[in-house]
Amino acid sequence: MIQGTGSNVGKSLLVAGLCRAARLRGIRVAPFKPQNMSNNAAVTIDGGEIGRAQALQAQAAGLLPHTDMNPVLLKPETDVGAQVVVQGRRLTTARAREYQALKPKLLGHVLDSFARLRGAHDLVLVEGAGSPAEVNLRQGDIANMGFASAAGVPVVLAGDIDRGGVIAQIVGTSVVLDKDDAARIAGFVINRFRGDPGLFDDGYALIAAQTGWRGYGVCPWFDDAWKLPAEDALDIRDRTAAAGAHVVCLCLSRIANFDDLDPLAQEPGVRLTMLGPGRAIPADADLVIIPGTKSTRGDLAFLRAQGWAAGLADHVRRGGRVLGICGGYQLLGREIADPAGIEGDPGTEAGLGLLDVATVMLPDKRLTEVAALHVPTGAGFRGYEIHIGRTSGPDAARPFALVEGAPEGAISPDGRIAGSYLHGMFRDDGFRAAYLAGLGVTSQTAYDATVETTLDALAAHLERHLDVDGLFALAR
Repeated sequence: MIQGTGSNVGKSLLVAGLCRAARLRGIRVAPFKPQNMSNNAAVTIDGGEIGRAQALQAQAAGLLPHTDMNPVLLKPETDVGAQVVVQGRRLTTARAREYQALKPKLLGHVLDSFARLRGAHDLVLVEGAGSPAEVNLRQGDIANMGFASAAGVPVVLAGDIDRGGVIAQIVGTSVVLDKDDAARIAGFVINRFRGDPGLFDDGYALIAAQTGWRGYGVCPWFDDAWKLPAEDALDIRDRTAAAGAHVVCLCLSRIANFDDLDPLAQEPGVRLTMLGPGRAIPADADLVIIPGTKSTRGDLAFLRAQGWAAGLADHVRRGGRVLGICGGYQLLGREIADPAGIEGDPGTEAGLGLLDVATVMLPDKRLTEVAALHVPTGAGFRGYEIHIGRTSGPDAARPFALVEGAPEGAISPDGRIAGSYLHGMFRDDGFRAAYLAGLGVTSQTAYDATVETTLDALAAHLERHLDVDGLFALAR
């Protein structure tokens, strides 16, 4: 199990790289994360949903995503509450304190999923969540030491030297853990080193001396990490192109499935701006994308508070294009009704009114992979749906796509505003090329092939710099 000294220290990437390294060695390997908190989810082969990071790790292992790889997924809806997804299905919505009481009841589901993976593979690589140093959360824990103890799994602790203070990160963790949890840690890894790793030899030795844990290597920064699907919207790079189309994505407060933007970030002819709060929509934008959101009505208020509603209206008057995906599609309509209070208090809000459609929130969630045909270009693509709510209205008579011959999404009468529930469309090279041609851009990227070669490069990177033999030998 790879645990971290904190969030975003590179655990997901380490597990993905080790999965690919194991696969290249001929080892049947699978990823596992007991509990993840993310609004970036993937649809699984068994019709559920898991964190997008585990889907990438599954790809690295040569597997299709399965709900057992991430049995508990928390999808934040507010600052204090989240939807709780267990083995791919929504169980409830809980506030933080309520979830603390719920966690012990979920351990059985977590261990069942782990047992199935362990029984079907030679090696299971487990990713922790946050940090085991959050000892105030140790009681009932299912994400870090609570799981490791219940499953009898040895732990390697990863620290991020790039953010500074890595000696204190690792040594401090050893100090605050109770003796049984500290004894479960077999060693440590230094991640994201820049420069000459030999300069850290004394610090590396000091950590080993202070903790009694074995070091498994110093891993330099992996420069091509940006070519892999982003786990955090902040990880998606703005892309500056010398010429081409300017695509602006509005970074909503509960942005979801933002890896829809990853393929565009890799196109040399696309200038991608991930627009954060407090920034105006640029006047030179060719296309504004409103992405998915875990809280449609909440992000409608957020969008208006940023001045983006007026900015979108100005953008449309200038002749710009708008694409709403999933929750972004719902925001574009005349009305969003939530009579059952699925996303908060029951009520109805006026939408942006850029598409003549209306949405009603319904309790059932649609989770499915689809094959679609983009109506304006005739390009086929594969995508997936992961949403609640049904949208209909006059503009839906001009569908964005056909799914098994049925209309999906909507397009305005002038063709410049479109909405669709389909995620993942830009991963398809053929569709992306056809869509970007409408913006005057020639596609130059083979996205899935790039992800595969980057995973191979990541595995080689870890093999060069870490004691991978030693790490795999820890498995029991």
